Amino acid sequence: MTQSLSFTLESPLTEDLGLLFQRHTAEMHADTPPESIHMMPRETLVSPDIDFFVLRRDGIAVGMAALKRLDPMHGEIKSMHVLAEARGAGLSRLMLDRLSDHARQSGLTRLSLETGAQASFAAARRLYARGGFAECPPFGAYQPDPNSVFMTRML
Repeated sequence: MTQSLSFTLESPLTEDLGLLFQRHTAEMHADTPPESIHMMPRETLVSPDIDFFVLRRDGIAVGMAALKRLDPMHGEIKSMHVLAEARGAGLSRLMLDRLSDHARQSGLTRLSLETGAQASFAAARRLYARGGFAECPPFGAYQPDPNSVFMTRML
């Protein structure tokens, strides 16, 4: 059976995205102190500086990712999440590749991100490393944080 996949710009306020945001929030709060959580609230993702994407499999929202422009050349990946039951099929890598392509086509030359340092974020850190990201110092408004790993790559 062939599945239809789409990764398109949508509003983060789209009604059927509630489960994605609930799960993402729960995972961020599971083992990260509140002062180290840098997730943006859903409503804040509605911004001219943010491109918000939804990954749909057969029309059902199974993933989301956001690209925030920090300046004309530098972007940040925000809120990347795939539902647990959809993991293991390469969807996170697909989203990362498409987000990187979009950033490049938008004129960005550098893409950075902040992720957790805890063991529960190990798979995310491996995904980003395989995607060409390397650890870097804090960027933008971030400060050093033992619960954060900062990564960047040139496009």
